[in-house]
Amino acid sequence: MTTPVPVLLDEALVAAVRRIAREAGDAILQIYRDHERGESVGLQHKQDQSPLTAADLAAHRLISAGLAALTPEWPVLSEESAEVPLAVRRRWSRFWLVDPLDGTKEFLSRNGEFTVNIALIDSHEPVFGVVHVPVKDLDYWGVVSGVGEASTGAWRARLRGTVVEPIRVAYPVAHPVRVVGSRSHRGDSLDGFLTRIGAHELVAMGSSLKFCVLAEGGADVYPRLGPTSEWDTAAAHAVVRGAGGQVVQLDGAALEYNRRDTWLNPHFIAYADPDRDWLGLLRGSGA
Repeated sequence: MTTPVPVLLDEALVAAVRRIAREAGDAILQIYRDHERGESVGLQHKQDQSPLTAADLAAHRLISAGLAALTPEWPVLSEESAEVPLAVRRRWSRFWLVDPLDGTKEFLSRNGEFTVNIALIDSHEPVFGVVHVPVKDLDYWGVVSGVGEASTGAWRARLRGTVVEPIRVAYPVAHPVRVVGSRSHRGDSLDGFLTRIGAHELVAMGSSLKFCVLAEGGADVYPRLGPTSEWDTAAAHAVVRGAGGQVVQLDGAALEYNRRDTWLNPHFIAYADPDRDWLGLLRGSGA
């Protein structure tokens, strides 16, 4: 493993990464608006048949160049450049993990529920993350201190980033329980969980917005029992952590990054109130 590099996470670095995310969001919005006018988005499909557009690639290029210039000592791994073997990346103590356009299907359906995700991974943990929501002109970011001088916490910003508010998860759990979930991945396991928690409100949405709604107190729990990749979750995971929430695997261990020879995450659950037995409810044993 490489020795940690001297660059530290401070408020200036946080602000610079937020600017990079917003610039990527502006590039995505330009193509999004062209798409609304009927112009081509350069749609392709990857080997796994997931969609890839000109917006994904434009954001990827902008973010990769911006981060490389900002912190040349830290590797940048993006969804669109993820072919790095574990033997190489296991030597990385600290690196940027990026999803340039999370929610390409939402982008193509033009529902606005897509985000730009930039995370800093340190010793397998997300310690800083920015989630930018281009259509809403909204930023979320979270810091879990340990690699620098930036303040620990989570925030959201509106109006081109000029109106900044701290955010915090809701505690205790609401009644009815507010559950946020994926539009496209439900299944019997989630239905069983929803039955066991009793009275609840289920809100379906795309991309990493699910984490952000939890982080700002708009939901109580986000169970993810379908496929995700590490770049899908890392930035918003940092936001939830900074806001006081937890993201754990179904065995109770913290969700970690850059541990496996695959970028696929195990199933996980993100939650606000630690006094509720969320994992027991998922397994069918909680009250």
